[in-house]
Amino acid sequence: MSPRRSYDQYCSAARALDVVGDRWTLLIVRELFAGPRRYTDLHADLPGVSTDVLASRLKDMERDGIATRRRLPPPGAAYVYELTPRGRRLLPVLRALGEWGADDLGERRPTDAVRAHWFALPLLGALEGEGLVEVRLEEGDFHLHVGRDEEPLYGDGPAPAEPDARLLLSAATCTAVARGETTLADAVREGRITVTGDGTLAKALREG
Repeated sequence: MSPRRSYDQYCSAARALDVVGDRWTLLIVRELFAGPRRYTDLHADLPGVSTDVLASRLKDMERDGIATRRRLPPPGAAYVYELTPRGRRLLPVLRALGEWGADDLGERRPTDAVRAHWFALPLLGALEGEGLVEVRLEEGDFHLHVGRDEEPLYGDGPAPAEPDARLLLSAATCTAVARGETTLADAVREGRITVTGDGTLAKALREG
């Protein structure tokens, strides 16, 4: 494990960047808000990161108390990484960074990778209430645990149980919501989002 580099500044922002300022660290945190993840899953959902860098960052995150590694009980018996309470306190940081960076999304570049669940945090910030929401994009499906402040906040694939609402929309509409160009309610009224389901969240979105 390499020694942690430091800005050597007596400033809370500098101290925070000592811990999470390295390339890939906050994106690993983003992935871990989906709950415990295997190393192979993290590597698959962080295109561009080398195996050496990912392993190094995970060790650093364990050392700094952001993440922990544990072995699943049989029949899984695999090692997974998950956020600690200190790591989960980074949620407002990620949300603020996402809001700040939304204006820079622009048009998707040919070299840009995309995973459907990368839209999870912006949509969570736009949804009110509490419940399970399934989101369907052309890029894939994911689900959201709305109204929760602890992991998992979201997950890949269809909802694990009958959701309170299902949303069918495009990545372009997700981007517009993230950038504040439209609200979920307006996008539903305009026909850019199709809402199905009988739960409170579905009814609120249709009536909003």
